[in-house]
Amino acid sequence: MHVEGRIDPGVSRWLWIIKWLLFIPHAVVLVLLWIASGVRTVVAGIAVLFSGRYPRPIFDFSDGVLRWSWRVAFYAIGAFGMDRYPPFSLAADPNYPADLSIEYPEHLSRGLVLVKWWLLALPRYLIVGVFAGGWGLGGDVMTRAVGSYGLIGILVLIAGVMLAACGRYPAGIFDFVMGMNRWCVRVFAYVTLMRDEYPPFRLDLGGQEPGGRRPAASSPPMPPT
Repeated sequence: MHVEGRIDPGVSRWLWIIKWLLFIPHAVVLVLLWIASGVRTVVAGIAVLFSGRYPRPIFDFSDGVLRWSWRVAFYAIGAFGMDRYPPFSLAADPNYPADLSIEYPEHLSRGLVLVKWWLLALPRYLIVGVFAGGWGLGGDVMTRAVGSYGLIGILVLIAGVMLAACGRYPAGIFDFVMGMNRWCVRVFAYVTLMRDEYPPFRLDLGGQEPGGRRPAASSPPMPPT
């Protein structure tokens, strides 16, 4: 999978203070999208259990919801990395400062679907709880950070204060925040059954994905009706 965030060198010194309010319209829509995605994930898990294949329409939809959430998180509480308002869109856009893509698996283990989202992922949940905050099984990076005091939220707040005081986003904090966000997104993709590869125990720091290889983007899914 590919998780990218390119910080805006001209990011405003003060806009981050009200971004907590500006992303509320996105949060309202994302709540509905995540409910729909959760239901579809259960359906996909049953399909994988019996066929070994993740239904492509459900995969594309979940990929789009995660992409939308990552853009909003990068704009607001997850990074404060840009001032360009996130689009209300599930579609991929490689020209946007924050983007996410997950490569579609042609085959998934039928047995792993029963254990990877709880037993195998348990050590990762503990670390994600420290990084993003919260200890629940649901939600995305953005909603966990908003609801608690994870390390990501704390460091992003510190970066905002330093940005206001000095006019510059600390590069070291940004790289570390990106690494933690990337870790959380990888774990989330694993526990929602989208990939079988166990997420690596490492922080890939910085805005660019290591290796620079971008998976083929999913077809733009349609929002639920």
